[in-house]
Amino acid sequence: MTKMGVGIIGCGNISTAYLELAPLFKSLEVRAVADINEAAAQAQADKFGVRAHTVEGLLASDDIDMVVNLTIPAAHYDITRQILEAGKHAYSEKPLVLTLEEGTALRDLAAEKGLRIGSAPDTFFGGAHQQARAAIDEGKIGRVIGGTCHVMSHGMEDWHPNPDFFFQPGAGPVLDLGPYYITNLVQLLGPVKAVTAMTAASFPTRTIGNGPRNGETVPVDTPTNIHAVMEFANGALVTLGASWDVWAHRHKEMELYGEDGSLYLPDPNFFGGDVELATKDGANALGDWGHPFGKNNIEDGQGTPRANYRCAGLADMADAIATGREHRCNIDLAVHVIDVMTAILASGEKREWIEMTTTCDRPEALSPAQAAELLA
Repeated sequence: MTKMGVGIIGCGNISTAYLELAPLFKSLEVRAVADINEAAAQAQADKFGVRAHTVEGLLASDDIDMVVNLTIPAAHYDITRQILEAGKHAYSEKPLVLTLEEGTALRDLAAEKGLRIGSAPDTFFGGAHQQARAAIDEGKIGRVIGGTCHVMSHGMEDWHPNPDFFFQPGAGPVLDLGPYYITNLVQLLGPVKAVTAMTAASFPTRTIGNGPRNGETVPVDTPTNIHAVMEFANGALVTLGASWDVWAHRHKEMELYGEDGSLYLPDPNFFGGDVELATKDGANALGDWGHPFGKNNIEDGQGTPRANYRCAGLADMADAIATGREHRCNIDLAVHVIDVMTAILASGEKREWIEMTTTCDRPEALSPAQAAELLA
């Protein structure tokens, strides 16, 4: 197939993953990068053999069909709007935007211009999560009635040299890490109907524990300890614990409880891992089912083998544009996840149930054969 010309705006750390992994996919060719820091753009351009542009120059490039927005979340709305106004398809890192109003505005603009918007996370394409999806669709645990998911740590001030943003409005564990968990739940169970939550900022400041700012304190102005319950349209009730105030815990990342059994899922922040099925006869790992996006292909910073297929959502979107189908990381899914996350935070502040004002379809499952078709 003809490769789609890709540009990247934002040349921070995450851009390296996109530049390294895009060549895995047959529909993608990264041709240019841009950043307000021109030196950062030039460094990535030199390293990966692409062009460096200003943002304006990249958006004016005739050989760029779709643009990946890797700027900070507070800039996502403005940059994605500029991408659409330049006549390009847009794909954003998570979260797509920070408010439901911004997401709705982008969806309307894309529809007006006949363009596509996609948004990370695409980790739900991973072999483990698609295997869990297949188990649910095949009725292996019966109707799903509940579940739990937990993303808990003591924040990032010990290792991140500039952690200020994480503790300000627009971040916190729900908006920063919630997209992985909630998006995966929606692809497994369908849309959310209502939420309730209690939230707190347990510590008024955080102390940086590394780097040139070691010992400096930063203010905490957003909830860092969130306990929520999501009611799904299919009737399932799922508890979400999202906290940066926890030193240690023994919760599984995600469990789903059905009428006939339970599923234990790995961290939805990653593509790989093992899925375990438990029924009245006992618990057993489902084993390797040959999904390409479950195979380890990198080592993380601690030397642990990982499956990392970032850009899969972008590749699926490029293929969907070429073939005229809906892409899986679509705007309706992204806007619904924003609705859920912002409602969780609002519920914690108001101390009340909040009904969702959006919905979406479950994205189409991605079989091993379909995943293989996306690869070069």
